[in-house]
Amino acid sequence: MSNSNTDKKYFDLHISGLGYLNRIREVTPKKGSPFLACDIAALSGDADDASYTRFDCRVSGAEAQSLVRRCRDAVEAEKKVLIGFKLGDLWGDIFTYSKGKKAGQQDVSFKARLLFVSWIKVDGHMVYQAPKREGEHSELVPPQGLGQQVPAQSMPQQVPDQAAQSGEAAGGYDTPAVASF
Repeated sequence: MSNSNTDKKYFDLHISGLGYLNRIREVTPKKGSPFLACDIAALSGDADDASYTRFDCRVSGAEAQSLVRRCRDAVEAEKKVLIGFKLGDLWGDIFTYSKGKKAGQQDVSFKARLLFVSWIKVDGHMVYQAPKREGEHSELVPPQGLGQQVPAQSMPQQVPDQAAQSGEAAGGYDTPAVASF
């Protein structure tokens, strides 16, 4: 008879990319423990006409939490905080807008866990770069010049607060500590 704990296998689905960090907040659900959350407006498509996909993320792992918390002041000061990221456990959540022009309309929110922050730029200046790990792919490296060239009017608009969903936290990746920025 085999031990079921050692026989378990999992398939991971990770999303890696770059995007703007928004809405850093502590969430206290009715049931469960408080957790750190943020939004990421991920860039995709043509660099001259990029599209944004918004992810509402639960920040998982001590290092990712530390890095996101260090960005809070810059985000609240409305600086452009661009990060390289890795997300996991993507799922969709249907919600209804409670106010504004879309009040009463339903939409979908992409939820995920922010697992890893590979680099951070604040107003186009590199403030953090994770050390290269064995087997890491090049898409986690920050593109040259990106961050300072996106006009403020093309930045994604924030979406109204939605009901926070709790998920299960998982360990992050080991990266060195960085100074506040």
